[in-house]
Amino acid sequence: MLKQSLFYLGRTVLQRHNNLFRITETRNIKRWVAPTLKELYRRKERQGPEPERPRSTYLEWNYNAELYAFGKRLGEDFKVDLLRQALTQKEYSLVNSPDDDNATQIPHNYELIREGEDIINNYLKQELSKSYPEDIVNSVLEYLTTEKMLSHIGTHIGLKDIILTTEFPVDPSTISNTFKSVVSALKHSQDLPRAEQFVRDFVLSQISDKDVLEIWEPQEPYNYLTKLVQEKGLGPVEPRLCSQSASNTILRCFQVGLYSDKKLLGIGWGENVNIAKESAALDALQKLWNTNKVLRY
Repeated sequence: MLKQSLFYLGRTVLQRHNNLFRITETRNIKRWVAPTLKELYRRKERQGPEPERPRSTYLEWNYNAELYAFGKRLGEDFKVDLLRQALTQKEYSLVNSPDDDNATQIPHNYELIREGEDIINNYLKQELSKSYPEDIVNSVLEYLTTEKMLSHIGTHIGLKDIILTTEFPVDPSTISNTFKSVVSALKHSQDLPRAEQFVRDFVLSQISDKDVLEIWEPQEPYNYLTKLVQEKGLGPVEPRLCSQSASNTILRCFQVGLYSDKKLLGIGWGENVNIAKESAALDALQKLWNTNKVLRY
């Protein structure tokens, strides 16, 4: 009996001891917090989103550090003065230059833009001409040098925040022109081959893994193919109806093959013979110019 009493007494003591050291987690949030947060949220909803601000208005902004970091991110060594000039727009230079007639005007990128544009166009045309005829080269060149494409590239390499301009937000045409001037600045900082490699890495790579026929669209593929075959000295193109199905229904389908010197150039399908012939011409152009293989640089 005594042993049983001691057992219950010991168990009670252990339970009380454990309760003393039991950890309970509480958030300790005051009652006024939730109503205050709700009111702040309602005010924010009424005022709308915070307007976009230039990065230069932030307290930690350091333009010299940004210029240094820009070159290092791209793996390029720019001369700081040239890079600053390439990023300075003509309007910004006119507004911020001293009023004194004898004072030196802030250098701007007007001339660098023109030189950079020539570097980009000449290099792209030279590289594309190694694989494609003039028609395809011109179409791809136009695609790669549009304002939209160059501003897209410039934005994603960080130009948008470091351009010295009077406008905000920065216009896509300004970003596009600044990218051209950066190419020119790289040429003068190092050499022309380095600037061309920069164009290859950031501009020509935009058509990597892309079918050229997504860019180049001949208006009349069959006529274009006929002319191309003649220039290559092959026999005349001969279209042949290979098969057809459900010709009297809305699900009709025709298969046309194009032959030259008894060799199949291309094959295509369509809801009528003419559409199938044009489709076969596109297939033949892909094989003749190897455009179904993506460009890799």
